[in-house]
Amino acid sequence: MSSLTDVFEVGSDLPAVTAPPRAPRAKHGRLLWLRITVAVVITVVMAFPLYWMLLTAFSTRADLYAPGLHLWPRHLTLDNFIQPFRDFPVWRWFGNSLFITVMTTIITVVCNLLAGYAFAKLRFRGRNALFLVLLSTMMIPPQAIIVPQFKLSVGLGLYGSLWSVILPESAVIFGVFLARQFFIAIPDELIEAARVDGAGQFRAFRSVVLPLCKPLLAVLILLTFMGEWNAFGWPLVALSGDQNQFTLPIGIVADLQGQYTSNYGAIMAINLLMILPIVILFVAFQKYFVEGLARSGLK
Repeated sequence: MSSLTDVFEVGSDLPAVTAPPRAPRAKHGRLLWLRITVAVVITVVMAFPLYWMLLTAFSTRADLYAPGLHLWPRHLTLDNFIQPFRDFPVWRWFGNSLFITVMTTIITVVCNLLAGYAFAKLRFRGRNALFLVLLSTMMIPPQAIIVPQFKLSVGLGLYGSLWSVILPESAVIFGVFLARQFFIAIPDELIEAARVDGAGQFRAFRSVVLPLCKPLLAVLILLTFMGEWNAFGWPLVALSGDQNQFTLPIGIVADLQGQYTSNYGAIMAINLLMILPIVILFVAFQKYFVEGLARSGLK
């Protein structure tokens, strides 16, 4: 009994083990509310231009020119959507923009994938030097090459046609850079295994590499589609003055926006319809878009 007592007495002198102090819940709650507040403020700031576009598109011209700030239309109207389609070939503009954008996107994505794969996985003399030369062309402003590009378009007999916009806008170097960065992360062992099984270079690319490129495809498609859909400068130069050849951006500026007065309601209504394809495309590819940017090395 005395030995047990001694043990307990000795154990009683040991320091008590205490749990590490917890951070106050109040501090975590304040940080959470601060993050929510900042997110709400940023969301409101970014969404307000879209809301103002909606407000303008559904407001009458009298309400738009009325004094004071109005955050809700006094008289809802659909005339801003009906009048442009009645007076101008908006559907033709939409078809021209869609054809140019889809064809440019297809050609650009195919060229970027093949060029990016070649710079990442093929070994040939001058590969890095050629890639640096191509990257250096990104520093040239687009305005600096409009005149040579226009002369080339006229010399090839493309001026005034939709192909005069499609071909010069295809195979953007930034897409080649993205594709190369993505393909570098793919292990060479996968390609070598396909080569050992008898697959050629193109079949290895098609059967092994291409199925892994969904994130990259989403990034290239979205960036190319958005850039070409909103393009204004080169289509304005390359297309003739025929109203039936206009794209949506050119038609909005040329016909809906006048020199002395503009129908802002109609302009905003057409712009709303114009951003719908981009919004739908982004929602459909959002998951792969974010993953593709992360895996391509962009921060």
